[in-house]
Amino acid sequence: MDSDGALVVWEALDAEAAPELRDDDWPGVADPGALRAQLADWLAQYANAGTRRTYAYALGLPVAWVDLIGGAPEPDDPAVAKPAGSSPPPAARGPLHHLAWFRWCAARTLDPRAATGRDVKTWLHALDATGASRRTRQRMLSTLSALYGHLTETGAVAANPAALHRGRLGLSSTARDASPTVRLTAAQLRALLLAAGTLPNTRDPRLRRLYATRAVAFVALLTLGLRISELVGCNRGDLYRSGGDDVLRVLGKGGHHREVYVTELVATAVAEYLAERDRVADATAPALRGRTAAGASPLIATRAGGRCARADLYTLLRRIAAHAGPELDGVADRVHPHALRHAYVTIALEQDARIHHVQADVGHASIATTQHYDRGLRTRATTAADLVAAAIAAAGPCSPEPHGDDRQVSASGD
Repeated sequence: MDSDGALVVWEALDAEAAPELRDDDWPGVADPGALRAQLADWLAQYANAGTRRTYAYALGLPVAWVDLIGGAPEPDDPAVAKPAGSSPPPAARGPLHHLAWFRWCAARTLDPRAATGRDVKTWLHALDATGASRRTRQRMLSTLSALYGHLTETGAVAANPAALHRGRLGLSSTARDASPTVRLTAAQLRALLLAAGTLPNTRDPRLRRLYATRAVAFVALLTLGLRISELVGCNRGDLYRSGGDDVLRVLGKGGHHREVYVTELVATAVAEYLAERDRVADATAPALRGRTAAGASPLIATRAGGRCARADLYTLLRRIAAHAGPELDGVADRVHPHALRHAYVTIALEQDARIHHVQADVGHASIATTQHYDRGLRTRATTAADLVAAAIAAAGPCSPEPHGDDRQVSASGD
């Protein structure tokens, strides 16, 4: 069976399909139901839905099925978010589509639980021959190792076939290519903030201010170094005061929470957005302080109050970058949410922030032990957030407040 015909039961699954999957069309696997249960058990240990989806996509599993493991996402405004279970949307079939691990195994009628180290190395060489970068191969091998580590612990397989000598494969942690992420300056972040409030909009004039303040709040939150999955997962109740400071409680990778200090720039942008959102919804909940009845609602929401899809926010940021003028010339088409996270780290270090403070701000796993002991010692003085905000302000006047109907914005597709 060729790779396009393999795993038909997975490829055909969509958000409307029943949760129960058929047992046919998994070449080489005698007990598909048992394998699916083992995969579900592995993925269910990750609290972050974004992590589950990333692993599923890398392995060739349908995101819709993976979302069912953690509970189907809440219904959203169909004009902004995708149907339940379909976020992120399926990517176009590129040269690596058939080399996702389960598709590769299915094309060879190989039960993934019977794979050996030799199979994994053959797969890695196929990825390399097809043009996969070193970073891509590192990431895909790490995903595979995590899966088989779990299957080994539970007794589903005898050993981890992905536990290979990465140095010999040219995939050691020290053998890293330069990051392809565009490096944004403080002046370019300022330009994005200004563009967010002036993006042309031809939609309902009654909602123009709502869309404008939301776009500015979205970009402002990204200047805190958040991952897009973290931002999308934040609720209004996650924004509160602690130790006399405004903080945002963020669920990061590995299911670990951290408190991110909120700058005046972000606090102002978010407060104006939430106040406008409450006004439009005729709500009485406070816009920023305390835990209210609105606490469980998304911090950045669709017009209908649902959770935004990452793909739509990605598109919105691209539209903002394209509208940002000369400051973004030549790089607008390379701007994405991670570029702003990357900018947070580089600008903070340029401003002489202590590196372990920056790592704590963005939740890098490499200082997990330090965070465990240092959490109680963190103060406003031990975050780089204010340094980054000051650098943006120093780049020139920056007011996230939109003025006039001709300076309003709509989120992409809202």
